[in-house]
Amino acid sequence: MENMMSLIECRKLTRVYKKGSTTITPLSDLDMDVEEGTFIALMGPSGSGKTTLLNLIAGIDTPTSGSLVVDGIEISKLPRSTLAHWRGENIGYIFQLYNLIPVLTAYENVELPLLLHKLTAKERHTKVSAALNLVGIADRHDHFPNQLSGGQEQRVAIARAIVTDPRIIVADEPTGDLDRTSASEILSLLRQINQELGRTLIMVTHDPKTTEYTQQTLHLEKGRLLESESKDSRPQAVRV
Repeated sequence: MENMMSLIECRKLTRVYKKGSTTITPLSDLDMDVEEGTFIALMGPSGSGKTTLLNLIAGIDTPTSGSLVVDGIEISKLPRSTLAHWRGENIGYIFQLYNLIPVLTAYENVELPLLLHKLTAKERHTKVSAALNLVGIADRHDHFPNQLSGGQEQRVAIARAIVTDPRIIVADEPTGDLDRTSASEILSLLRQINQELGRTLIMVTHDPKTTEYTQQTLHLEKGRLLESESKDSRPQAVRV
């Protein structure tokens, strides 16, 4: 429907850093709309602003100027404490190097974000078990990260990202540390989460092969968004 609000709306989004006397602008006047339930790959050379854009959408960083609206809320204007709460309710983050806590089991790593929510131990157990089952790692629930393969660690990290039932999942090079077979399994899992759970996924990647699993590819260069590539069989997910 025309004039319908997108899940994510970026308008003239700009991020500027100072490094000594040097000014660095990883993002400059970026306009982008993302519809709910899409799986998007962000590509571009190092320093093109991919991770900066991901962190802004995730509420980890704040823009220097411009606006970033998610589901009608201008998160670029939220106070830090409010933004932290919003992030815990709406965002799941998947890292390249998993970021699991080595002294916690797979179950405990997945349970960790739920400790910030008002849930009983039984409610947490139900959610953790469901997430571990979905990613196919329930039989390793009592293993520590150093007892798992890279692919298994990333499955635990994905379970941790989805256990709070976030609307948006962001992934920063989620297959960058994996062999081709494990990478394909993780990408298939992400596509399954997108299609079966209807979650919006935004993934930073350097690997063109990963775009076989996504609905649309966006290219960034020097902080600006270039023309997007969309699969013909999919609805247009992003307007730039």
